[in-house]
Amino acid sequence: MEKTVIIGSGPAGYTAAVYCARAMLNPVVVAGKTPGGQLTQTSDIENYPGFPEPIGGFDLMENFRKQAERFGARLVYDSVKSVVCPESGPRQVALEGGETIETMSVIIATGATPRWLGLESEQRLMAKGVSACATCDGAFFRGVPVVVVGGGDTAIEEALFLTRFASKVTVVHRRDQLRASKIMAERALTNPKVEFAWDSAVVEILGKDKVEGVKLQNLKTGAFSQLSCEGYFAALGHVPNTGSFDIVTKDELGYIVLNGNNSYTNVEGVFAAGDCADRTYRQAVTAAGMGCRAAIDVERWLESKHS
Repeated sequence: MEKTVIIGSGPAGYTAAVYCARAMLNPVVVAGKTPGGQLTQTSDIENYPGFPEPIGGFDLMENFRKQAERFGARLVYDSVKSVVCPESGPRQVALEGGETIETMSVIIATGATPRWLGLESEQRLMAKGVSACATCDGAFFRGVPVVVVGGGDTAIEEALFLTRFASKVTVVHRRDQLRASKIMAERALTNPKVEFAWDSAVVEILGKDKVEGVKLQNLKTGAFSQLSCEGYFAALGHVPNTGSFDIVTKDELGYIVLNGNNSYTNVEGVFAAGDCADRTYRQAVTAAGMGCRAAIDVERWLESKHS
């Protein structure tokens, strides 16, 4: 039986693996459908501490993986189907491939996935001007126009943040008024660098090798138009990757609820870290910190069971 199984291989999962492995817990990491997590789809990362020059997302996560394996973490390239926690006996982690791993503890670190419009061009131009994180990528768009899709608080927060860098920020919204809170909406409406495309939807992102503009459709008139930009930010929210974990308490959006300022869930021996339990920050560095916290919590919890 394993001492701990870590589900997920993003910054939270790999950091938990490093700490658990150094604590001689011999962790098993279930890598999931996207080994390395969402960061592997990001071209350059400039805001992760310790890298004065930009580093590719894939390269950064490869460094995470190598460090975890160096200390003895074992990777399983599969996805989790379910986790069962009997009242007595080990936790059972069932994999899609058919294997079931018995373990004393579990760390859920499966991250969250940005909502997209579902356009082919979103995927084709990913990391070539298409992003879902202004905090992560805004600095790459200094002095150029960008588009933000959405009308809620998330979209307006992204738009206002981008005004620090972009020459102009156009918010594309399907309605004729914002869904954002009154104070956030007022800040955007009075900001000279923010413009609005009301009653409109992006139907295509233009450009072959990089974003060059968007094609819009007015939802009231049906008319099409084009808007030049070099950046496209989807600000439609995130979906936490927690569908396989009905055993733990989740909030109304599906994020795992933690027991205060720690990584404990409502199920004994099950912990959570990273974006699957963080609806506020969703940054690589905060996910890594949560992974560290989960590993320390697991180590102390296991020790308490044998003291």
